[in-house]
Amino acid sequence: MRTVVLMLAVTVATGCATRLTGSDYQALEPQFDLFRFFNGDVVAYGVVQNHRGAVVQQFKVDIRGSVDGNRLTLDEQFTYNLGSGIRERVWSIERMSDGSYRGRAGDVLADATGRAFGNAFQFEYQMDLPVGDDEVRVRFNDWIWALDERHIINRSYIQKFGLDVAEVTLFMRRKSPLDSPDAGPP
Repeated sequence: MRTVVLMLAVTVATGCATRLTGSDYQALEPQFDLFRFFNGDVVAYGVVQNHRGAVVQQFKVDIRGSVDGNRLTLDEQFTYNLGSGIRERVWSIERMSDGSYRGRAGDVLADATGRAFGNAFQFEYQMDLPVGDDEVRVRFNDWIWALDERHIINRSYIQKFGLDVAEVTLFMRRKSPLDSPDAGPP
């Protein structure tokens, strides 16, 4: 009986985490180039939903990206309409010779790892998230999909013990010179 309960628990645990396969996106267009998309100014709008689907955070992120050889630096500034959280994060992402990516940020534990798949990009990392007066160590499984040259969707599946405990959805848009407040009327 104990074996049946254990097998059922493992089945439930492994069935409750989102698992996507990069090869499913390899042939899809447009091809996504992380460095090209984020080289410049990007604005993102996002929500965080808990495990029940309730929106617990709503925010905007102003991102300034710069590329120097095989290194991308992302300076992210967060403002919140609902909830609270980190105000600034700076990513340093390196493109490796084998085509993979390695990234670091001040609140990310160890190295984040990434890989491109056609119109998609996956980034995985661990972080200690503040929850009340405590911190909870979670795993982020980020997926980005290119919609066109200026727009992407990012889904982050936040996982604990192999289960999805929250999800982040971001819509990102590359800014153009026409987006500048100094550009005047179109």
